[in-house]
Amino acid sequence: MKTKSGILLLAVLAAAGLGLPLAASAADAVRSLRGTAVDQAAQQPGNYAVEKDHAPAAREYVQQPPLIPHKVDGYNITTNFNKCMDCHSWTRYRETGATKVSLTHFKDRDGKELSNISPRRYFCNQCHVAQTDAKPLIDNSFRKAEGLK
Repeated sequence: MKTKSGILLLAVLAAAGLGLPLAASAADAVRSLRGTAVDQAAQQPGNYAVEKDHAPAAREYVQQPPLIPHKVDGYNITTNFNKCMDCHSWTRYRETGATKVSLTHFKDRDGKELSNISPRRYFCNQCHVAQTDAKPLIDNSFRKAEGLK
């Protein structure tokens, strides 16, 4: 135990002696992978609003997971319960007016059809995100897929 503490102390002193920062300071600029500065204020929670309930947005490319057109704050998705299925399940979508879960969500990785949602498709917000009014962090030149115009 004394050896581990000694090594840790030595590492901290060495970093201080070399003038290396022990942690990034708040003043350090965040840079994107493209090298441009990123507006840190725009990244903070609460600096954008989740859009109110409305019709789903058009998709921008083939196979794009649909955006969620309503708030999902507090939605509980665990291994035992998925709040999304209260409205989007095949047994409830008609009465709620929600989009039903795609047939693709009922196939395993080998393409075998399952009687329930595949575990790899169960956690909805791995692919689907709520629509927001957030501004892009960086400019991009993305163009819609030709077939979707």
